[in-house]
Amino acid sequence: MCGFTFTVFLSAFQLLPTAPFRILELGGTTFASGLFLGFLTYASALSAPITGAIADRIGRRRTLIIASAVIMLCAIGYGTTTSYRVMLALVIVHGVFWSGLLSASAAYLTSLLPERRRAEGISYWGLSSVAAIAVAPPVAFWIMQHGGWRWICISCGTLNVMMGGIAFYLEEPPAGDTQLPPLRDGTSAAPSRLIEWRVLALSLTLFLYSFGYGAITSFSAMHADAIGVTPKSLYLTALAIVILLTRPLSGKLADRIGYRRVFMPCLVLIAIGLAILATGSTRLSLVASAAFFGVGFGTAYPVFVAYVMRDVNAARRGAAFGAILAAFDTGIGTGSTTVGWLIQRFGFPTAFGVAAALSAISLPYFIVADRKLR
Repeated sequence: MCGFTFTVFLSAFQLLPTAPFRILELGGTTFASGLFLGFLTYASALSAPITGAIADRIGRRRTLIIASAVIMLCAIGYGTTTSYRVMLALVIVHGVFWSGLLSASAAYLTSLLPERRRAEGISYWGLSSVAAIAVAPPVAFWIMQHGGWRWICISCGTLNVMMGGIAFYLEEPPAGDTQLPPLRDGTSAAPSRLIEWRVLALSLTLFLYSFGYGAITSFSAMHADAIGVTPKSLYLTALAIVILLTRPLSGKLADRIGYRRVFMPCLVLIAIGLAILATGSTRLSLVASAAFFGVGFGTAYPVFVAYVMRDVNAARRGAAFGAILAAFDTGIGTGSTTVGWLIQRFGFPTAFGVAAALSAISLPYFIVADRKLR
């Protein structure tokens, strides 16, 4: 599963930082370049509760194979089109199958983890995606400089073939993991709803802080370029290194002292990191922002997932991850599209300042929502 996820994110993060530059090259605006990630994540968010439930029903391994194949076809489309509008249309299809890929892989992984070490296990697994994020952007910019956009797409398509091959050799989880326990009267408890609404409502916390992540993913390289900091991928690379160093320890700590006690300080650190990004304009400020944001962001997601999954039935894990992904990806998509427009109208400091303000709201929202929903 770590190998599969590393390949997934190695492919995605070659595409995401470079696609805005390709859209600008094809005549699109800064706002249009932000729409690429925005459309991807909106499509993923809107479809995630449904694709996660479908993965529960048709099998998570089968879902991974199908999604890998469709995303490979999208990569071919990105490489052959000369219209940024076609790219934006293709990325919607990409986003739908991306949600199935993430929901199915997360549900599959959770079936392998002992409950008392769930945050630790999710943290270790998450390192594979973080390692890919550390490697992919500089590799992508090197490929784009020396080979051009089509070689980016060839690389992504090849990695998607590898993803499908890895998924093909995975074993389906034991049948007992996908069965609902019987009710007290001895009858079976089949899922009566498609969407996990309670999980979705609590996951709006993720929407508020992932807004800033959408801004960083799409525009940190452009921001570095605008203030004269090299390399352009510095922020994403520093962010990935910080997460790699801190996440293994934070997951184990959360299992030991409690998920809420670790999760809530993370929300504060995320807001501080975005505030530094909004106010600074030097290489040191970029690295400091990445450090604060990385510690908070890298720890928050696995701890939140472990916290929520305590109350989710094994047969509903795909649907629950779909609800989490819906809120998370909506935040990323909104951050990417809105910040693109804000940068065009008001500049980078105002755009990142809005992201910092929204992330600051996530802590009070979580406290209130958690009290009511649990």
